[in-house]
Amino acid sequence: MTKKIIGAVIGLAILFGVYGFVYAINHNKIAIGYNAGYEPVQPIQYSHKLHAGKLGIDCKYCHTTSEVSRHASVPPLNVCMNCHILVRQVNGKDSPEIAKLVEAYENNKPVEWYKVNLLPDHVKFNHSMHIKRGKDCQTCHGPVQEMDIVKQQESLSMGWCVNCHRQPENNAPTNCTTCHY
Repeated sequence: MTKKIIGAVIGLAILFGVYGFVYAINHNKIAIGYNAGYEPVQPIQYSHKLHAGKLGIDCKYCHTTSEVSRHASVPPLNVCMNCHILVRQVNGKDSPEIAKLVEAYENNKPVEWYKVNLLPDHVKFNHSMHIKRGKDCQTCHGPVQEMDIVKQQESLSMGWCVNCHRQPENNAPTNCTTCHY
């Protein structure tokens, strides 16, 4: 009798464990490289909706290396300060977020932004190749110009990438060494 009870308890534990794992993956609770919807809280609140949307600042103005490097760099503070050396207020009031930016700049301390779009470490992705092929940022990053808080729009899974590469109009390579070391 006790063996049956122990077997049932183990069976239920496995069943609930599998259910919990599948639920967590499907609801983006576990980071395994498929992080659509991932939206980290940044150390300074920054609205892409304001900057890229309302003000129309081109993504490449801030992410300067996206056209020439594998990585689209996080803007250095001096790029932010090109405007914020003068712009210190929002709606006529001093902005505490801009004050954080200015303080970091004046103290020569970098802002430690959290990476939003996450790929597994074994995947190599080259921003410059995609930009040179005419892809706009929204293809992968979604309507960033409408986001107050940027989040990962797509899963960035291998299947998602391969499906894009398979489109005839993209004329993109689909062999494994394109993306994997």
